[in-house]
Amino acid sequence: MARRSFSLMLAWRYLNPRRAMLSAVTLISVTGVLLGVLVLVVVMAVYAGLEREVKDRLLGFTPHVRLEYVPFGGFREPIADWRETAAEVAKKPGVQSATAFVQEYVLMVDMASRKRPVFFRGIDTEDKAQVAGIDKLLNRTDFPNSSADMGLDNRVVVSSIIARQFGLQPGDTVKFLSAQNLEEVERIDRITRRPPAREEFAPQIAAAKELLKSAFVPRDGKQLLSEDGYRKIYEPLYDIFNEEIRDPEKEIIGQFLSLFDAEPAPDGSILLDPDVPAKAAELLAQLDTTNVEKMDAEILKTFKEIVLPKEATVIGIYQASQMALTPDVFMPLQLAQELAGLQGAVQGIAVRLDDAYQADQMATEFMTLMPEGWQAVTWITEFGDFSRLINQQRMMMYFALSFIILVSAFSMMAVMFTVTIQKRREIGVMKALGAAPAQIVWVFVYQGMILGFLGALLGAGLGLLVIRFRGGIQGIFRHFGFDPFPKSFHGFEVLPAHINPVEITVIAICAFILCAIAAFVPAFFAARSDAAKSLRNL
Repeated sequence: MARRSFSLMLAWRYLNPRRAMLSAVTLISVTGVLLGVLVLVVVMAVYAGLEREVKDRLLGFTPHVRLEYVPFGGFREPIADWRETAAEVAKKPGVQSATAFVQEYVLMVDMASRKRPVFFRGIDTEDKAQVAGIDKLLNRTDFPNSSADMGLDNRVVVSSIIARQFGLQPGDTVKFLSAQNLEEVERIDRITRRPPAREEFAPQIAAAKELLKSAFVPRDGKQLLSEDGYRKIYEPLYDIFNEEIRDPEKEIIGQFLSLFDAEPAPDGSILLDPDVPAKAAELLAQLDTTNVEKMDAEILKTFKEIVLPKEATVIGIYQASQMALTPDVFMPLQLAQELAGLQGAVQGIAVRLDDAYQADQMATEFMTLMPEGWQAVTWITEFGDFSRLINQQRMMMYFALSFIILVSAFSMMAVMFTVTIQKRREIGVMKALGAAPAQIVWVFVYQGMILGFLGALLGAGLGLLVIRFRGGIQGIFRHFGFDPFPKSFHGFEVLPAHINPVEITVIAICAFILCAIAAFVPAFFAARSDAAKSLRNL
């Protein structure tokens, strides 16, 4: 006990050699550790806060589980009877709500005829949780009249990015051109550019006409068509039917194919009515008389109906963040269905849970209840890349900022080497008086531990103060025209932060241990020095 008291007393004496409050060496060493801990605590708290806030925002309007009907393996099909399915899902314990899901791209046009493709999300305005989630996002600082009460009218909430690009305010009117309609226009353009079927598929049609004359054999008042003849007639015309051809031509070929709908015999042949060859030849002859200009004119009549825009009033503007992909526009479900061309159907069932972090488990349970052809997509899967990106960034910041503490520890090691060199005569005297090497080691290790403890404690404390008053610090920066954390990018007026006591404790303990190790190395070499040489000041 006496040895320990002697080492600790001497350590305090070396840290405060002139009876001042603190020596310059002590201040420099403590400041290095303090800054390392301070920066690491603040940055990690901000990263944790950003992750939590962005996730909370996403979960405010994003379904925790999305149920989709994909009967053909990856191709999502519209769901017409979604209300019955949603009602069944909502009965399951742990489910908060189950409602429609619709999202798509449209072309948005403002009153000055400026255009831009935007990504919209349909909101079931009867679901209070979804409306409340959007209401939390609203930027009422810059747009105090913003509202999320879309009702069933053509009223929308747009992101701050869209509002800035178009110069929108609540009350302005915008127009939407459906992306589905644009795809249809593109399809019509492709069809009208094609030659008529009689020219493009002349060999196939000519071969079918010849086979109609020779492939049939009369039998029992019917016309017998062999399997080979059936394939040679039916399959080429079926391939033409599946091409993007004009509707009148498709209708004629469809009637032609329907004539051959009959139950095949065991040998693959089919028996048809006696007038089938004549009717089939007549239909193919009609392809030779189609009027291309008239057919294209009929298609172009639908062109005017397709591109009619939908007008909507902007009633709210929400603060978007560049850190996560969020919809450009929120709109009522009915308007979203019209723009997506769903005609009352939906793209999926949006399920919200009491506990969003149970999404994977609940998705597995849903799949045991749903018929074949359904799939469940969780928010964890959908935004997995985002979560991994945040976690990777946090680990990179841990790695990079930890070097500040490491450099502080090396600086302290250099200071300790200097101190041991300055104190070598005193070390020689202590060894001559019988001080054990361990006592000498502990003198300098105690110094490192004291400096590490003070630096870690003060760094953690100042870090918590910076986090507590981060809004005021940001305000000072902005007052001088410098904003390192712009609201337009992060989407937050004040940087969010989340204090994790365990994380802060680990950072402080690691800093303390590094400082102790840094002091041990020069102390170890000092304790091994020769007492006689030290006394001669060699």
